[in-house]
Amino acid sequence: MTSPEAFDERKARQQFVRDRQKIVFTIAIALLAVILVVAFLFYFGVLGKSSSAKAAEKPNYGVIAPCATTDNTGTAKTVANGNVTIRVLNGTDKSGLANAVSSALKNRGFVTKGVADYPGTTTLKRTEIRFGKNAVNQAYTVAGHFNDAIMRMDDRSDKLIDVVIGSTFSTLTDENEVKTGADQQITSFQNCVAADKITNLPKAVDHAAVK
Repeated sequence: MTSPEAFDERKARQQFVRDRQKIVFTIAIALLAVILVVAFLFYFGVLGKSSSAKAAEKPNYGVIAPCATTDNTGTAKTVANGNVTIRVLNGTDKSGLANAVSSALKNRGFVTKGVADYPGTTTLKRTEIRFGKNAVNQAYTVAGHFNDAIMRMDDRSDKLIDVVIGSTFSTLTDENEVKTGADQQITSFQNCVAADKITNLPKAVDHAAVK
């Protein structure tokens, strides 16, 4: 016959085991809840974004862009490809890339004016469209043919557009996805600034002026 003391000890052990199980289950459920919340944060993009992804979300990759020039109706329009002169500079270590891009742009009707290596010892990560205040709409027209280019206005006053190829470049935007020809409406970058209000402009790469 089991003594009362042995029975009470067994009940105590059972209660101890049940209490331990409750603690383990509570911790497991709490951990699962935390994991679920973190997973949702990653899924909805709150966490885990790289600095480049965050930069890509900003208009013009965080570089201040001028607003396109509007006509007397208040509409900004593209320029015919044949009225845009482009020089292509290779900002990468891939030989022949500037020639290839220049040929592709020429095939799309742009006037090409030579190729060269981008001056400097470091490679450029992202392609840049370099232009002056008097060729803003021309720059927007060219930028439409690139899917990851930065528009960067510099201190030139002529209308030559420099396309500086960066290492992330792979190919031009499909022609079927580009607004081609003159008088296509331009949508300026969000938070753009009037060209004459942008200060501290970088110096343009040496070139022969294009009127």
